Amino acid sequence: MRNTATYDRWWEARKHWGHMVYEFRSLARTGTIYLSPERRRELLTRCLAHAHLLRGQLRGEDVRSDLPGSLAPELIDQALSTRNPAAFMLHRAGDVLAEAHKAGDLDSVATAALDQHLHGLAGIQAASERIALTPLPFAYTLLAHRTAYVFCYLLPFGLVGVAGWFTPVFTAIVAYTFFGLDRLSEQLEFPFGRHTNDLPLDAICRIHEISVAEALGDPAPEPLQPVKYQLQ
Repeated sequence: MRNTATYDRWWEARKHWGHMVYEFRSLARTGTIYLSPERRRELLTRCLAHAHLLRGQLRGEDVRSDLPGSLAPELIDQALSTRNPAAFMLHRAGDVLAEAHKAGDLDSVATAALDQHLHGLAGIQAASERIALTPLPFAYTLLAHRTAYVFCYLLPFGLVGVAGWFTPVFTAIVAYTFFGLDRLSEQLEFPFGRHTNDLPLDAICRIHEISVAEALGDPAPEPLQPVKYQLQ
């Protein structure tokens, strides 16, 4: 039950971050239709900064060096001084639409179409924060640990009459499986870290960078490659 619950958390997080790729590409395409090149660049740059800041919040890391270089340093400092930098930057992305709407460059329909994608990014952030800040009930962890230990301690007594000298071998195999699954579920419970089985948030953010660069006609960076067979 605990492994199923933790895998559901991992898979839900992966679906949300996969959906973020869709939101970025759709926002870039819709922005090409409705926005001027300058406003489109500002909007996509701030959304890209939002993704990096969200990654930093979930991992507890400083991502200042990963933020787009075209962002104003004052805006970056202001974002990092808030309690929720990712949400702050998404608000600033909304300011681009508000300014365009007030200036008469966007009608209500176009503004709503673009804001729908910002709304999607906000939903992904809320879901990611919920997963990151809501651990499984401690009783699940405690029950899994105690059940595995008690079962593996008692298993040799049940096998010795049948397996004889092979009892330690079979017990070791079962114990390896039980404690391996238990350790795996601990990693999947918080899928945003840098363990082997955590989500490759760096690689996903690089996909966003490529999508934004290609939409703006800028040179696109190369996709991140696995390091020791692992994407970060």
